[in-house]
Amino acid sequence: MTAFDDFLDEVLPADYEAEYQRYRRDLELRRNYQAAAFDAGWLIPEWGRDEGGRELSGPEALAVRLTGARRRVPRLLNIQGAGVAAPAIRAFGTPAQQARLLRPAARGDEVWALGMSEPGAGSDLASMRTSAVLADGVFTVNGQKVWTTQGDEARWCTLYVRTDPEARPHRGISCLVLDMRSPGVTVRPIRTAGEAIESFCEVFLDDVKVPEDALLGLLNGGWGVAMASLEHERDMIWLNTWLEANRALAPTLHAGELSEAQLVRLGRALADTESLRLTGLRTAAQRWADVPSQAWTILKLLGSESVQRAALLSLEVAGPAAFDDPAYFDERLDSLGATIYGGTSEIQRTIIAERALGLPKGRS
Repeated sequence: MTAFDDFLDEVLPADYEAEYQRYRRDLELRRNYQAAAFDAGWLIPEWGRDEGGRELSGPEALAVRLTGARRRVPRLLNIQGAGVAAPAIRAFGTPAQQARLLRPAARGDEVWALGMSEPGAGSDLASMRTSAVLADGVFTVNGQKVWTTQGDEARWCTLYVRTDPEARPHRGISCLVLDMRSPGVTVRPIRTAGEAIESFCEVFLDDVKVPEDALLGLLNGGWGVAMASLEHERDMIWLNTWLEANRALAPTLHAGELSEAQLVRLGRALADTESLRLTGLRTAAQRWADVPSQAWTILKLLGSESVQRAALLSLEVAGPAAFDDPAYFDERLDSLGATIYGGTSEIQRTIIAERALGLPKGRS
């Protein structure tokens, strides 16, 4: 993708590759990159030109993202805005919602949060209990969300709520576009063991009023909105974890002599990252060809656990030298969240068991 490489050469600092660790947390660079990539049509290149894309095919768009991973492009300032909220607004939003919200969400001008996970339900959306009662054109929302990434920065949230408590769990859910500045919304950041690139938050919703025209998609159709949104997130997650695993392994690959046990772990880690890349490419090809497959179910679990093993190996190989370079500890701390965000490993194993292997659903 020569044109995209040229774009990256133009917008990234000349010393970006050499000083990558320093630039990783540069908020201004991340903000400017997301805006520039959108303006040039490279952020979501499969979209139409009038929407901020380049009308590329699926394989061409994936090639752009792979080039970005190879070049270790800056992490988007608001990944869930461009990767989840914007596609949902594009697919399910009313013309008024699209006109007001789509471009700022994709470009990063406004920060979005995803109101999915809940205490006691975790990543299991069907078990959510946050309620929304519709009366006189207004939803009244009560409940709590947790692990809400960038909830303390967000202007908007795609909030999943239960609007029909009598329906089967998957069929009584709706998605609302929540203004995070609404009365009754309380956001509390969750303290982490170290400095995180993005914050995690709890969100409390006490008699929050949301207008009926903030409904995204159909009433009680929120499950379909969520599944379609996460379909767009699928490639984003495996590409990010592939990039993070390779970055975490880089110090080990350039380390001095390794023990036999460390060499074995390094070989397994490299095999895992290559398996992640090849499985990601295979599932994308199957999706484009309309070939039914459940291979995608392994991607999140394999990716997040590969990142953790790679970061731990590099930290152990560095030994006492790690105390002189905080990057080792940063990588390890960042990796610990990988098995939580985007769906916990426990939920991922349930998905694999039920959807891919056809095992009977567990009973409590």
